[in-house]
Amino acid sequence: MWIAPEQNQSWVSEFILLGFFSDPISNRILFIAFLLLYLSSILGNGLIITLICLDSHLHTPMYFFLCILSLLDISYVTTTIPQMLVHLLAHSQSISFARCWVQMYVFGALSLTECVFFVVMAYDRYVAICYPLRYTVILSWGMCTRLAAGTWAFGFISSLIHTFLTMRLPYCGPNIVNHYFCEGPTVRTLACMDTHLIEIVDLVMSVFVNVTPSCLILASYVRIVLAILKIKTTSGRCKAFSTCASHLTVATCFYAPATYIYLRPNSSFSPERDKQIALFYNVLTALLNPVVYSLRNKDIKGAFLKVMGRGRVAL
Repeated sequence: MWIAPEQNQSWVSEFILLGFFSDPISNRILFIAFLLLYLSSILGNGLIITLICLDSHLHTPMYFFLCILSLLDISYVTTTIPQMLVHLLAHSQSISFARCWVQMYVFGALSLTECVFFVVMAYDRYVAICYPLRYTVILSWGMCTRLAAGTWAFGFISSLIHTFLTMRLPYCGPNIVNHYFCEGPTVRTLACMDTHLIEIVDLVMSVFVNVTPSCLILASYVRIVLAILKIKTTSGRCKAFSTCASHLTVATCFYAPATYIYLRPNSSFSPERDKQIALFYNVLTALLNPVVYSLRNKDIKGAFLKVMGRGRVAL
């Protein structure tokens, strides 16, 4: 049953984010660990963006999309980790209702954007390997810009539905969220009404933005593998597989935990386990992106050495 707007008043003015531990010593250790992870993610993804912008040889659709992915990852971790770091050292772990609303919306928007953006990157690899002679024609700069802008618009518009339905619920207490940030499914468990209808809407959206992109990526890689197997030289096949392996690795590490969180049955809800899984697709995936692409990509390493060489000459 849906409550009319005039009746649907939120009685809770703030939430308490429980985090991981209440022990001050454990929190200090976690603060150092997560601070290092956060800084590594920012520096790693920032370095990729800088190298792609500075090196004209990297001004191709593939690296344009990689630059967008790095920007997404920086935004992604910045939405949740700085606040968690503050809460690990502060006596108060409260977050206002409005800030919780904003965090849930931005985090959801970036998550949805990244879900769809991995499909765009898979399409880029599909065109590059299956239609190499038409690659720059199909993926012109105009097309690349429209694809990137379309994914961002889709994410931020779609997130409004999820956030609006969740934060419109009545919250009359308790206000303790067993998480380190305001994630929709966890906050929704505190609502003072039956959320079955909203959970069905959430499930349909999750299928659309998790399962459908996963199937599209799988279908594109089936075509890619078939095309690679037709390459006669071993070096050519290895190079083609290498360009796809990085994207497939990062996409799998993102989709697997996110799909579990948003498609699991309510009976399997476990706050402690869900916090750990959320850390994986929120923090570790953002750190994995620059590691995978920098270690496996000769162009990125070459651009880094070139920039470092310019720095030495300037000195």
